[in-house]
Amino acid sequence: MKTKASGPAWAIDAQQHLQRADPVMARIIEQVGPVQITRRPARFEALARAIIFQQLAGRAAQTIFERFVAQVGTGRFPTPAQVVAAPEETMRMAGLSRGKISYLRDLAAHVRDDTLNFRRFPRMDDEAVITDLTRVRGIGRWTAEMFLMFNLCRPDVLAVDDLGLRNAATKAYAVKSPVGAKELREMGEPWRPYRTAAAWYLWQSLRIVTPDGSGAKSTAVTKPKSPAKPRTRTAKAKR
Repeated sequence: MKTKASGPAWAIDAQQHLQRADPVMARIIEQVGPVQITRRPARFEALARAIIFQQLAGRAAQTIFERFVAQVGTGRFPTPAQVVAAPEETMRMAGLSRGKISYLRDLAAHVRDDTLNFRRFPRMDDEAVITDLTRVRGIGRWTAEMFLMFNLCRPDVLAVDDLGLRNAATKAYAVKSPVGAKELREMGEPWRPYRTAAAWYLWQSLRIVTPDGSGAKSTAVTKPKSPAKPRTRTAKAKR
């Protein structure tokens, strides 16, 4: 997957705003340095990868992802048409569950048929993008928020259900009780309109690996525990 290593256009403004707005955030910024979010512009690949990685440890997920690319895309990341046409046996040989196969095919069909049109996203606000993405089986709000942050590089996204983010906030702000979604949302009000940068700094404060690949430890960004309501009887929870 190609990446663009330079920080977002709003990085300097975000850093300055957070330093003025929040002394705790100012301390984290002093330790971490400038925002270095790496944008991953490959839309279909990013979403397919997110589906494959759901509920799996990083190494196991990476192995399945590489097999998927090798067997379905014959060495290059497959096109939506290739995913739709791939026999289930081939997908299963890559290590994918039947649920994830159905999710990947649904995503691929949406992209192939232009019912999920990435070209429209620049003209859509964040909630509209989330609503559009979560029509796809296997994509929940958390995955859509990660897509907004690391693929569309939107500046004001706060994934309040992310457990890694909440744990980082609990430690950074030295609160007695674990920070919940409601508390994190309230805590993030002074960070507007750069809550994406604030979230990135919190993740970095614990060196949690984010979807753009930054962070020193192998600990992954933690998806929320609460599952979304399945769309079918056989489908697993979306994240």
